[in-house]
Amino acid sequence: MKLGDGAERDDATPRPKNRRRTLLLTIATVLVALSGLVTALRLGPTEDDVTTAASAESAGTTTTRQATAAPTSAPPTRQPSAVPRQSGPRFEAWVDEVAQWLDIPQRTMHAYAAATVRLGEEQPDCNLSWVTLAGIGKTGSDHSRAEGGRVAENGAVSEPIGTVELRDFAGKVVSETGAAGPMQLSPAVWERWQVSASGGTPDLQNVDDAALTTGRALCAEDRDLSKGDQWLAGVSAVQDAPLFLHRVLATANVYGTVGMADTPPNRAALMAVNFAIEKIGLPYEWGGNGLEKGDVGFDCSGLTTAAYASAGVTLQRTAHWQYNSVPLVPAGQEPRLGDLIFYGNPATKIHHVGIYIGNEQMIDAPTFGQAVQVHNYREPDDDFAGAGRPAE
Repeated sequence: MKLGDGAERDDATPRPKNRRRTLLLTIATVLVALSGLVTALRLGPTEDDVTTAASAESAGTTTTRQATAAPTSAPPTRQPSAVPRQSGPRFEAWVDEVAQWLDIPQRTMHAYAAATVRLGEEQPDCNLSWVTLAGIGKTGSDHSRAEGGRVAENGAVSEPIGTVELRDFAGKVVSETGAAGPMQLSPAVWERWQVSASGGTPDLQNVDDAALTTGRALCAEDRDLSKGDQWLAGVSAVQDAPLFLHRVLATANVYGTVGMADTPPNRAALMAVNFAIEKIGLPYEWGGNGLEKGDVGFDCSGLTTAAYASAGVTLQRTAHWQYNSVPLVPAGQEPRLGDLIFYGNPATKIHHVGIYIGNEQMIDAPTFGQAVQVHNYREPDDDFAGAGRPAE
């Protein structure tokens, strides 16, 4: 369910059509696994902590809905897109174009794409998508750029990448012990699934080998990654920290959304979405404006305000003011990447806002006791008020 904001502060170049058709045919089979996963990946303290929100009413703040327990399994839904299976100039042009749109180094993007194509031939029932590999690579090492690194033409990183520390909302280190390389693979995953993309000796610090090894781990045990629970099991086999899973989930959805498009994404919208992904795991804080402003976390409109500020777009501070100050998306029209998603009654109070990341999902700061995370943007009986578009 949509959780609402427990205490919103009141003072505050088109592709050729033949290539697009090929992409849509492959994307249609794999943009189905992720949207139902979000309720099974709740971030934050125990459910008892959310009762703090109830006390806010007596303090004169606006409290709407509290969190409900997450289901124990994820229903099959949609997984992001695949690359064209053909090799040659057409394949390389597609890879280079999407890499440029998404700020993925071309050589690293080629590794993700090549691993996807190879495993598509070797294990077609797995339905591996490049966006899952790219989501893992982005979350793990910023596409091999951790600590200023770069990838050479042979796939080797300029300097060995050790464990890139990842902390959860409470400051606890959740990185896999001993994880290393472009895909931040644990010693156990590497030992079991290591493979050389070129047929030589596998190298953990080579992005081609690391991407292909990650694909093998994802596809192990005859998983079909077009099914939500099996996608979750596959990514969890690489790393199972909820923070890691949420960031991979969000990144994969963004990449899949952009990969389906005919034209580049709006740069401000993409920057705002990327900012929000980086904040996944920070706690909800009433009136919070994030670490950059000296707060421990965000409230809902604090997150959207900061996200768009990172892209040079100024928003009003509260959800209600944002609703009344940005261009609204016509009713019945699907939101676009970066659109603001509003809840409440426009005539009286818009009480919550999130930022749309594609595939029917958004990132938001939900309520007390929870962290910035991914949510489905529509639920039965929600009070969805519409979407707004700060960046045209």
